[in-house]
Amino acid sequence: MGYGLDIQSLLITALALIIGITVHESAHAGAAWLLGDQTARRRGRFSLNPLNHIDPFGTVILPLIMIALGGPVFAFAKPVPVYLNNLRHPQRDEVLVSLAGPASNIVLAVLFALGLGATQGALAGGAVSYGIAYPLASFLLTAMTINLSLAFFNLIPLPPLDGSSILAPFLKGRALQTYYEIQRYSMPILIIVLYLVPQILHIDIIGIYFDLTVYPLADALLNWVLG
Repeated sequence: MGYGLDIQSLLITALALIIGITVHESAHAGAAWLLGDQTARRRGRFSLNPLNHIDPFGTVILPLIMIALGGPVFAFAKPVPVYLNNLRHPQRDEVLVSLAGPASNIVLAVLFALGLGATQGALAGGAVSYGIAYPLASFLLTAMTINLSLAFFNLIPLPPLDGSSILAPFLKGRALQTYYEIQRYSMPILIIVLYLVPQILHIDIIGIYFDLTVYPLADALLNWVLG
């Protein structure tokens, strides 16, 4: 029974993650298209087909390795190609394109929360059975939390995360140069923050960050829809 539940939980998490990543990347492509750069749309990235966004290593192999190691799970899709010179206002529009991904995940989280509220109402009214409502509610709750996590994780200002493109346009001179130097070591920094710091110093930086962002917002959404 426990093994079956683990498989079910893994499948629910994988489905929620695929939906979140697909919408996230498509939102980047759609924003770039609306702001003047059609590159991503022409390459099929403005699409809800997950196959158009999945990176074999970043979306499949890396998360499986992290699950096997028992640590936090980090995944990424194929980068959406954006040519800044094609954008009507490159400096401003780069920020808007970058924000589109996390914003789409927050919108999804709200929609999943509303679905959770509707499911509870349908169960209370006898419109659906517990056998249907329970797995559906489990998926909706997981999908809501994962999309909030995707949104705020991607706002961290390190490549390949969206926060790097949001922060860089606001930096000038020496500050920008120093930031670019730090960016060269972004992946090792992420690994250190995700794995080494919690294991060696017993400080979960991402957990603290999520405690201040993801979980309060998730609680607020649940209080709103379940009241």
